[in-house]
This record gives sequence, C-alpha cells and structure tokens, in this order.
Amino acid sequence: MLPDLATLRARLDAGLFSHEDLLDQVLARADAPAAAAVFIARSDAAARAAARHADALQRAGLPRGPLCGLPVTVKDLFDQAGQTTRAGSRLRADAPPAAADAPAVARLRAAGAAIVGRTQMTEFAFSGVGLNPHFGTPANPAWPGAGQPGVAPRIPGGSSSGAAVSVALGIAVAALGSDTGGSIRIPAALCGLVGFKSTQARTPRTGAFELSRTLDTVCAMTRCVADCITVDGEIADAPLAVEPRPLDGLRLALPGTLMLDAMEPEVARAFERALTTLSAAGARIVERPLHELGEIATLNAPGGFSAVEAFAVHSAYFAAERQRFDPRVAQRIALGEAVTAAQYIALHDRRRDWIGRTQQALAGFDALVSPTVPILAPGIAALEADEAAFFRANGLLLRNTFVANYLDGCAISLPCHAPGEAPVGLMLTAPGGRDARLLGAAAAVEAALDAALGRR
Repeated sequence: MLPDLATLRARLDAGLFSHEDLLDQVLARADAPAAAAVFIARSDAAARAAARHADALQRAGLPRGPLCGLPVTVKDLFDQAGQTTRAGSRLRADAPPAAADAPAVARLRAAGAAIVGRTQMTEFAFSGVGLNPHFGTPANPAWPGAGQPGVAPRIPGGSSSGAAVSVALGIAVAALGSDTGGSIRIPAALCGLVGFKSTQARTPRTGAFELSRTLDTVCAMTRCVADCITVDGEIADAPLAVEPRPLDGLRLALPGTLMLDAMEPEVARAFERALTTLSAAGARIVERPLHELGEIATLNAPGGFSAVEAFAVHSAYFAAERQRFDPRVAQRIALGEAVTAAQYIALHDRRRDWIGRTQQALAGFDALVSPTVPILAPGIAALEADEAAFFRANGLLLRNTFVANYLDGCAISLPCHAPGEAPVGLMLTAPGGRDARLLGAAAAVEAALDAALGRR
C-alpha cells in the first residue's frame, strides 16, 4: 500500500519526489501481473495531466487539497464523462458514453485527484464475493504468500473488487465504490483495508448505476481511518466534523444474535484479541441479545430490496438477455420478478418498524461491534467451480455487513489481524446520521489495534 495521505503530502512538500514521479510508480504497479483484472479501463493520460497540474501548483507556491495530484480509482459503476459505464457487464459494452461525471467523480476531479482508471466489479454490483466471469477476477494481494507458486489465488471480496485491490497494491490512495449490502466493507476486510459505509444520504447516488435505490450508498475505501474521513469530506455533500474520542468510556454492544455465528477459528482469534485490546484500553464492551438482528432475513423476504429493485432496473430486457448475464447474478435478480407491489410496500413498512426498534435497542451505545465477515477469503477457483459453495460464501460474507444497510446506518471495517496473518476485519456499526461520532470512535479503535499489533 501507499503511505497515508498525511505522510504522502509531507514527502511531496519536502520535495522528496513529485506528483508525476509518484504516478510513474503507480502506473508501473498497474502494469504488473499482480494487477491483472483490476481495471476495466485505464486513464493514464488524464491522471498524468492531473499530477503535472499538482506539480505546477506546488512550484508556484499555491495551495493544494489533500487529494490534489494523488492517484485514486473509480469503480466501473460510476459515470465518467465520455466513458461507457459497463457496471461490470458485457450487456453494457455498447451503451453510450456518459454525458457527465457522477457527482462523486466530479468532486474528486475538483479536488485535483489523478483518476487512474475504472476498476473491476461484480456484474451490476450484485454479490459480496467479487467474481466476474466476463472480465476476470483480480486476486487478493493481501493473502499471505499471494502470487507465490503453490498459493491459490483468493477472492478480493465484492462487489468493489478491483477498488480494494487497487488500494492494496499501492496503485491508489483511495478507491471510490459503492455499498448496498457490504460492497465496500467486505473487500476492505478481506484485503486488509479500511472501508467506510456512510449514511446513505451523505453522498448523491446520481450517475451511479443502480442496484437497489433503497440500500445503495456511495462511499470509499482507503488504508486508514483518517484517509476515509478526508475522502468522505471530498465526495459527500458536506465534510464531517470528527472529534477524537478516547476509548476509555466508549460503549460497544456485542450482539448475541447472528453476527458472531459461524466464525472461522482465525477470525474468532483475531476478533477476540481485538476485544481484549479495546477492553484493556477502557472501552466498555457489553453483551446484548439484539434479537432484532435475527429478524432481517424474514423481514427482507420475499426477494428482498436488492432483487426487487434490480429486477425493476433490468426488467425491459431481462427475459431476452438473461443468458448474457453472469448466471449467478441473473439467479438473484430473478428473485424479484414475482414480488407484487403490495409485497414491496410491505417490505418498506417492515423495515421502517425494524429500524425504530433496533435504534431503541442500541440507545446508549456508541456502536455495535462485530467481525466484518465471519470467514477468511475463500479461493477463487473453488467458488468458480461450485455454485453451492459460492452462494454459501456469498451469504456469509454479506450477513454481518447487511445490517448497516438495512438499518440505513453507517459502518466501518478496520483491519484487526496481526502482520503475517490472513486479513480479518473488525466492524463498528451505528444508526444513520452518527457518522462523525462513529469515525471518531473508529480512529481511537484503530490506534489501539495498531499499537497492540505493532502496525505502522
């Protein structure tokens, strides 16, 4: 990974290298075999122009924002003027180029970011695994021994697969993505990154190809909490006023329902170690049954918001073109076909009631604490070959992260594994609108974990 934004900016200001020098290094990494299938399209020339502009500003002694001239990537979900938004699908190969940037992309450009390219994703963002049979699946570079002979490639997580790999490989300081059921936090957890799912209303969804209008969130992943705060401030309607929060006295709810089930041993060890670290630093970790979490699967049936709303997006051509979809994506979209208007309205009514009851259950707590996902990254080949294994992994990967989307809340995934271990994420989840408080707590949690694990 690249250094954090503050360190990079200090080195640039000291003249240790230029923005264009940094971009040369980044593009060399993007050309390397480890970056295969990371990009749907590259924007080398435009990125170089942004880097040169930042160098010119620096020579002139003019102010530069925190992202000015620094490499970022954009998920293939977002409109960029003059480029085709494929959304990871061959069905959109002939779609007309976008007439304008999505607001989040436009804001990154206005900040002076050097957009390196459009990153790979699950077709139409409909999976937490990250496989793409059309354009290839980037391998997880954070898995111990990744790229070495005899080490099977592992999934990066999805749907923002290429986004995560671009940051993990040091191609980008930040990656713009989306999160409908965990698509930022799952790949962040599996690739050893920080992924922040903001409250949905913070960032406009215009110009982002829709999966679920009820659940889609525009957000980003980076290497640390401070960088997530910075990037969120650039793409959202207004920056957050994040105040540092001490761990001493922080109240975290540990759920007794759903989110701690079926943890693989390595995940359980890393999570328990993290809880011990936080408790020793003064955080109050309180077990709560939170039976409400066990209701989600029933309340979100039949089909669920994602399937119903995705079918609405694709209904005009779904029957005629189904054979051209990723079959596993088509299978999930088809679940929405038979859902009636009355059932869809009932989905919203049940969710509204559940949000109220869950917020009440979390009253007095700063956040819900859990593993981001209960399993380590499975092998790519195994999930490509076995449909049952794929859907089992997909369900486990989405299970914990979906809570924040269903809650219309905010959540962040932080690495909690030690150096040399397989990546494991710790997640903090809070009701909607508590983004600043959540990020303040996350910064304190990150600092404690870094100190305890000897990181950075």
